[in-house]
Amino acid sequence: MTDICPSGATLAEAEAFLAAHPEIEAVDIVLNDSNGIGRGKIIRRHELASIYKSGRHMPISILGLDICGEDVDETGLIWDHGDGDLRAWPVPGTLKALHNTTPPRAEVLMSLYELDGRPMTSDPRHALQRQVDEFARRGLKPAGAFELEFFLLARERGADGKVRPAADVLDGRDSLKTEVYSVDHLHGMLPLFSDIYAGAEKAGIRAETMISEYAPGQYELTLHYREDVMQAADDLIRLKRIVRAQARAHGVVACFMAKPIADYAGSGMHFHVSLMDEAGENIFAEKPGSGWTEPLLQALGGLRATMGEAMLVFAPHLNSWRRFANQSYAPVSTSWGVNNRSVALRVPAGDVKARRIEHRPSGVDANPYLVAATVLAGILHGFDARLDPGPETTGNGYADDPDGPPIPRDWRSAIEAAQDSEFLKSALGEDMHRTFTAVKAAEFARVQRTISEVDFDLYLHTV
Repeated sequence: MTDICPSGATLAEAEAFLAAHPEIEAVDIVLNDSNGIGRGKIIRRHELASIYKSGRHMPISILGLDICGEDVDETGLIWDHGDGDLRAWPVPGTLKALHNTTPPRAEVLMSLYELDGRPMTSDPRHALQRQVDEFARRGLKPAGAFELEFFLLARERGADGKVRPAADVLDGRDSLKTEVYSVDHLHGMLPLFSDIYAGAEKAGIRAETMISEYAPGQYELTLHYREDVMQAADDLIRLKRIVRAQARAHGVVACFMAKPIADYAGSGMHFHVSLMDEAGENIFAEKPGSGWTEPLLQALGGLRATMGEAMLVFAPHLNSWRRFANQSYAPVSTSWGVNNRSVALRVPAGDVKARRIEHRPSGVDANPYLVAATVLAGILHGFDARLDPGPETTGNGYADDPDGPPIPRDWRSAIEAAQDSEFLKSALGEDMHRTFTAVKAAEFARVQRTISEVDFDLYLHTV
């Protein structure tokens, strides 16, 4: 057992924070599981220093929970280990005050370690760190940012039992229109948006443009590009908590389901990624007058080749797959293209120095640490195998692509593909792969044995 903090966090960080924030009475300590759900505890102010000095014991089973927070024995994290304790340690730089809390609270992200200080390899942050370390070994540093799409919904469902867009928090005005890119529509939610921006600022997150998206009640919030891809994933996971908390404070529901409303587009979590060399140069950026760089093309080739095996990471829930209806602004093939929003892998137009790949398959319900780890592993696969991505899609990326690599078409097929995937096992690490696929299989079994309202609607009086 070690009392040397393996994450690199120091007691001085906690002491400086407490000195600067005498108003803070409690701290949320948050560990994210394979579904990206924050698990942990709320500690009192006087307990914070001990977290930094000796960590905090947490049961190993905390990383083997399904979407309902119930144990999944098949992860091997429950009875195989006697459901023993490991130690969670603070992630350096993540201790931040929370906005709009009574009494005043703070939050710190945690990561799980073995008692001897080794990373606990079913922790999603460690899965991403493995890929970051491999790039570092090759003299490269991944940079990136996620886009956050979400719905703001009313607390009560409509008379038909379906969710409905939230009324404006400013004056209670209702709208069932799509309102895409409407600036005036955004004004009705400005008090809530102001609190979201204030919360992001306290968390050290550079939240930027707010957009009214392509469905009633749907919005998008963009995040500043990070030179550290781990920080980009931290930003996304924390911003979801901020949006959810501030929406709740304003009497509405922030929804991060991939597809909450059947007749409209779902919510994506597009991941923008580039690679910097040791001189700080973007290796995806082409020289003036030249064509696409070899690293960019190989990265696209690797992402295309591995997408089918990785789709469970990008679409981890039953509802995730409802997002992939044709012509619904979600990619349905492994196509790539330039300045084309119908493809899965988009190379945005613009400044050559900022050349990047926009990875578009993931829903906002996906775990950003696992998404980033899998995308990075796909890029490395393209580098190692020197893959060509094939011809660029210049038109409708929603059209069938019979010559492209196949991808699953439903949740069950995605689970089976992931379970058998040597690529995904390498991308996430064997322990994280086993944990993630076991949790997904358990959730699939839960859904299969649940009789839904659609069953009654279709069959109760007809068969």
